[in-house]
This record gives sequence, C-alpha cells and structure tokens, in this order.
Amino acid sequence: MSRTLVLKTIAAVLLGGAAMADAPRVAVDIAPVHSLVARVMAGVGSPDLIVPPGASPHEYNLRPSEAAALQEADLVFWMGEDLTPWLEGAIDSLAGGATVTTLLDSDGTQLLDIREGALFEAHDHDDHADQDDHADHEGHDHADHDDHADHEGHDHADHDDHGHEDEHDDHHADRHGHSHGAHDPHAWLSPQNAQNWLTLIAAQLSAADPENAGAYYANATAAQEDLSALTDELTTMLAPVRGGRFIVFHDAYQYFEHAFDFPASGAISVSDATDPSPARLAEIRARIRDEGVDCVLTEPQFNPGLVATVLEGSTAETAVLDPLGATLEPGADLYPQTIRNIARTLADCLSR
Repeated sequence: MSRTLVLKTIAAVLLGGAAMADAPRVAVDIAPVHSLVARVMAGVGSPDLIVPPGASPHEYNLRPSEAAALQEADLVFWMGEDLTPWLEGAIDSLAGGATVTTLLDSDGTQLLDIREGALFEAHDHDDHADQDDHADHEGHDHADHDDHADHEGHDHADHDDHGHEDEHDDHHADRHGHSHGAHDPHAWLSPQNAQNWLTLIAAQLSAADPENAGAYYANATAAQEDLSALTDELTTMLAPVRGGRFIVFHDAYQYFEHAFDFPASGAISVSDATDPSPARLAEIRARIRDEGVDCVLTEPQFNPGLVATVLEGSTAETAVLDPLGATLEPGADLYPQTIRNIARTLADCLSR
C-alpha cells in the first residue's frame, strides 16, 4: 500500500471518528421512529432507542440505561403522550435540556380519529382524516422548521377523553393509566407521515449540528425516495387480495389501511391494546362467523389466547402482524422492513 493511500485511509478514519464524536446525542421512543432517525444520521452518528424491540409502547418501565440515554440527550424524538403516556414525565424530568420533537404534533402529519367499536366499515377510511392543526403538504417548505428548532418547552396538545363502546373497556383503560386522545397514535404506519418526518428530523439535527446538515438532508431525501418506491411496490403486492376480509389483533393499523386503501373488518382490542370486553369479543366472533372473514391477525407482544377464543369454530387463517418491528434488528432498515412485512403478511394470509 502506498504512503499516500495509507495517509488517506488514516485521515478518513479520523474524520469519521470526529463526526461520530461530535454528533448530537439523540434519544428516540420506538423502533420505527428510531429507524427513521438512524437513516437520517447515517454516517454521522447513531440514536439511542428507549423502548426495546418486543416491548409494548403503551406500558413500559424505563431501565437505568434508557433513563441515562434521555438524561444525556441533546434531542428527543417521540410520537407523543397518546402512544406512550408514561414517557412524558420521564422526558420532562430527565431530558429538560434537550430539544424535544413530538411527531404527532408536527406540521404536515396526517392524523386519523380513534375508531369506535369492534367492527369497521369501508367508509371509516374516508371520514376520519384530520389535518386541521397541521400545515398542508402542498406548498409547505419542510426544510424550514424554525418553530421546531427551539422546542425545550415543548407543548402537548390537550386531548378530550375518548369513550369506548363498553363500560368495562373504560374502567380497564383508566386502571392502566392510558391516555385516550382524540387521534390514533399509530401514525408511523403511514409511509407518507414517515416521509414528512424525515425532513423534520433532518431539520432538527441540522439545527443542533450545522456542520453535518448536508449529510442529514441528503440522507432524508434518499430515504423519502426509497419510501415512495416502497409504497408503489406494496400497492402492487396487495392488489391481488384487495377486498379480502381480515381482523387485526388491536386497532393499530388504520394508517396503513388508509395509505394503501386496504381496510380491516375489525379489531379484537382497542387502539391502546387494553383487554377487550366480553361484548367486544362476541361482536368479533359474530363477524368472523357470519361474514366470511378470511384472516385473523395476532401480534408478537400480546396474548394469542384471545385470537384462539374468537377463532373457535372458524376456518379463517391466522398470521402474525408486527407494527413495531419487534423481531427485527433496530436500525435504518427496520422501518421499511416493518411496512413491507405487514403488506407481505396480509397478502400471504389472504391468498391462502
């Protein structure tokens, strides 16, 4: 190896190490959002994940290492209190000096109302989109986020309590301390929302680390292009089974359903994954029996016994959906793999 090549190699290593050392410390709540941040930070640094794979974001107790990541963070990205109500206090007490970005409150985010009842109709996907408090995507310059750059005193939108169809569900949710906002918090399952957030993430990182702004924005743009291609790929994948009837374990998928015009027929559990009431289970069993549901989906984090209960006497197929990438390695590839796996699982289950 020539002396010049050796010197260039050493310089590259040193510069790479300097970039990593100088990168902002970033803490992120859930693996899909962590994946988006990791993609934007590629080549510069790596974010810390707060809720580990396999854990439910609705209920979790911080470990010391995760509390330390919050305490040391320069920036925090999280969905918001509607998904992780237990995390709000930890952010306030541990990450007081950090710039905190609440994605559900960010400009351009498409929000969908929490659905009522166990059974869904196709029109649900047309009636509940809400962007009243967010900037329109058209003509909106996502590169200019001055209002987000200084977010230390972050605000959390007030949400009216959302009643469930059954008194048992109300009491159970209150007992677990879940936050019931007006909007479904599983907004990361819309690739369009993810594309919007990539620009916001790049803006926030660039404000904290101007020297690497070019890398952040280039990474965000490349990721957005990849998600556009992924959306086209999955639309084609789902086309042969469009119209198939399926039941999901908990009502977490309507952003995916809306993005791909692929509606579910119902959900065993409500949006925050509290245990369903007997009345809700009876409704689901009746729909499976009477309306020819093709597939019932469970999830890695939850009790498969409930699925067995509603499937009793049915010939419907079963499969596992994973909205959080619980079985995947955290990192930049997790988000697109999670979305692709949801589509592939649905396509496979509905085509059996």
